[in-house]
Amino acid sequence: MKSDSTEVARSAIKVAITSSRSMEEQMIEALKKKGIQSVAVDIGGSLLESIPKIVERALVASKRTGIIQDCHLHDGAVVGAAKEAIMQVSGKAMGLNVGGKIGIARYKEHISVCIFLSIGLLHLNEIAIGLGHRSLPSPDELNTSAFPEEAQ
Repeated sequence: MKSDSTEVARSAIKVAITSSRSMEEQMIEALKKKGIQSVAVDIGGSLLESIPKIVERALVASKRTGIIQDCHLHDGAVVGAAKEAIMQVSGKAMGLNVGGKIGIARYKEHISVCIFLSIGLLHLNEIAIGLGHRSLPSPDELNTSAFPEEAQ
């Protein structure tokens, strides 16, 4: 891949904007063939009240599918990227009802979280997309310690 971080961001967006469960599954399979792990999660409700649930769903889905390991470092990467994505859409959606999807993608040390939302406002719908990226150790680097005496 030319730029791993750019391709991972594109992948998270592609998964988040799928319009059906079957399209989502097809996209996840296509990305898997490229070595990119991905997952999508539906979200909805009042944005302000849903922020903790959005972050939790991103974290649980990432762990459940093996995109991240169950460790503090990986948790922080997903939570940080999810919060960044939320901040990017919050200006349009604060105080309003939203419905949409979170897309998460990882390749090596790059992980991106995309939030794609339809924002309800009377009979009109606004659309917003937010994207967060973090770097974390690739799986083979996680088992090595920065302190050699701890590795023994």
